[in-house]
Amino acid sequence: MGTSEFKIEEFLKQNNIKPSYQRMKIYDYLIKYKSHPTVDEIYQALVNEIPTLSKTTVYNTLKLFLDKKIIQLITIEDNETRYDADISIHGHFKCLECGRVYDVWLDMTNMKLKGLDEFKINESHIYFKGTCSKCLEKHKN
Repeated sequence: MGTSEFKIEEFLKQNNIKPSYQRMKIYDYLIKYKSHPTVDEIYQALVNEIPTLSKTTVYNTLKLFLDKKIIQLITIEDNETRYDADISIHGHFKCLECGRVYDVWLDMTNMKLKGLDEFKINESHIYFKGTCSKCLEKHKN
């Protein structure tokens, strides 16, 4: 077992998740590929390596990871659910041209929110949509 697999195994155990081979590979994929993948993308990427993998296993594993709060759900579009292993406070930018989702880092120290003094916030999501720099560059040529 490689060092990264051992670290993932230990991390899953620390979060009360039985570290099956499929769970470790799914979590490893989320860490390595910061593309904010969908269930289909994760399944397609891993099914050749894990022939016994099913989409149901991917769904169930992601649900378990969400329940244990080791990943976050991203729903920038109503019909598209993506997953992110980075659970730090950050936002996302979706390019409406190529469909890629980028991380956006936020300085929360200067962020002023009004009207929430009497509320308890359980989660927050900040999304931006537009055209990414790569797509803008393609239009220049």
